[in-house]
Amino acid sequence: MKGSELVRTLCFTLCLALGAVTVSAAEPAPVEKVDINSADAETLASVLDGVGVVKAEAIVRYREANGGFRTLEELANVSGIGLATLDRNQDRIVLGSN
Repeated sequence: MKGSELVRTLCFTLCLALGAVTVSAAEPAPVEKVDINSADAETLASVLDGVGVVKAEAIVRYREANGGFRTLEELANVSGIGLATLDRNQDRIVLGSN
């Protein structure tokens, strides 16, 4: 009896593991996008990875002082926003009309 319980447990564990592999192989969820030329600080902070409220407010201030972003790279001019942040968020950022 103990041997059959072990086999049953192993089969159950294998089924769970295969189910997890199947789920992880599914299409990733679409990435939420944000227009950095029109979004408010709260929206920027909620969508952009590694950007909190303070950095998001700096983005809005920069945009208001300089008339909007013309390129994604220009976002690196904002204090606290570096190239790593740009790389992490390039698929999330939209440059609307400025």
